[in-house]
Amino acid sequence: MHAEDKGIREECGVFGIWGHEKAAELTYYGLHSMQHRGQEGAGIVVSDGQQLKVHKDVGLVNDVFKHADFSMLQGDVAIGHVRYSTQGAKTVENVQPLLFHSQKGSMALAHNGNLMNAYALRAELEEEGSILQTSSDTEVLAHLIKRNGNQVSKVSITEALNQVQGAYAYLILTEKQLFVALDPHGIRPLSIGRLGDAYVVASETCAFGQIGATFEREVLPGELITIDDHGLTSTRFAMREQRKMCAMEYVYLSRPDSDVNLVNVHASRKNMGRELAKEAPADADIVVGVPDSSTSAAIGYAEESGLPYEMGIIKNRYVGRTFIQPSQELREQGVKLKLSPVRSIIEGKRVVMIDDSIVRGTTSKRIVHMLKDAGAKEVHVRIASPSIQHPCYYGIDMSTRKELIAANYEQDKIREIIGGDSLAYLSEAGMEKAILKDKTIHQGVCTACMTGKYPLSMESDKQVSPFIFL
Repeated sequence: MHAEDKGIREECGVFGIWGHEKAAELTYYGLHSMQHRGQEGAGIVVSDGQQLKVHKDVGLVNDVFKHADFSMLQGDVAIGHVRYSTQGAKTVENVQPLLFHSQKGSMALAHNGNLMNAYALRAELEEEGSILQTSSDTEVLAHLIKRNGNQVSKVSITEALNQVQGAYAYLILTEKQLFVALDPHGIRPLSIGRLGDAYVVASETCAFGQIGATFEREVLPGELITIDDHGLTSTRFAMREQRKMCAMEYVYLSRPDSDVNLVNVHASRKNMGRELAKEAPADADIVVGVPDSSTSAAIGYAEESGLPYEMGIIKNRYVGRTFIQPSQELREQGVKLKLSPVRSIIEGKRVVMIDDSIVRGTTSKRIVHMLKDAGAKEVHVRIASPSIQHPCYYGIDMSTRKELIAANYEQDKIREIIGGDSLAYLSEAGMEKAILKDKTIHQGVCTACMTGKYPLSMESDKQVSPFIFL
């Protein structure tokens, strides 16, 4: 199943810039480059050193800022956010960055990730008299920072971060400072760049290329960065743990031209295809990738196997993303509109169909049938990642086992359900070999959705909030 259409909804994307007169405009372009990370809402908060101003709404970046008056968003500092929700209302109140005003100053927050203990923290804050205005766990951190009238500072942010559990990348903006924080395991991606004298922060490095910035370094797990008129300073709010970058960033979520934890996404996907060809060869005529996230893996598989790579499936780029349709029926119809087989390429051929992952199985079934209806003699399904059998608690919309086909059926039954002539997944070892340069504290991936090995204690499972966690 093509990941776009199956319930792997990208996490979110954050972008920040300090020290550029066109901060809001550059943030717009940065968000546009990360549109794939969230399509339900977008927003920008800008600071002119005296006050924070916001423009945000539900919808795509282009739609949200189509009629925006950037002359009203003057300032040389800005943060922005593109968003998906998982369960809660898709309302403008939940669109980030969230902006809070008080007599001691203003604060804006942009967040990518999920706080596992947010439900318990909300209850605790409400018992103390806090009134939360949104169903986003981002607001929980804001209340923790401002607890007991605290000023927004390294100290109050550190105290707040040490109360939350989960995966997160935060940008926190005040009139005078920009704070950047990454969870102790570094599950979410976050990088620092430079544009002249300006500092840039983004979930993906593709945003740097979009605005002409250069990559400087990764934000380190457990690191709190402060950017102000004195420059950039770094402190630790927690002991650094073994890096556990979300494996799905490499498999599907990130853009191919991004480097995630110093590893290029296209190169890692191509390597996954190579490893898959070694582990699961197929007696076939051609290799076809499900566009776009599987193209790199398909090229790698073809090169390693010696089979020709063909564009046997074409993507219609003018059809909306299918998973945003309100029902499964419409979602599946959307897949049919979005992907078209090239009959003259696949007719009479034994096809190796490469996809990045399978979650529910419904779209894989439709694509296999589509290829066979177009004349494919055989369709051998090869998945460039391990099977997904466990929920994700860290910010991807896969929250229950009942929706995961591999959690409920054996591999041969899945093959039967989707209609493939054979089915094979890449092993965990093969995936790690494809991604990791060297497995040290600096390198490592979170494979919890595939293996059930969660890098964070699941003792707080019962406290996982039913609200929006992106």
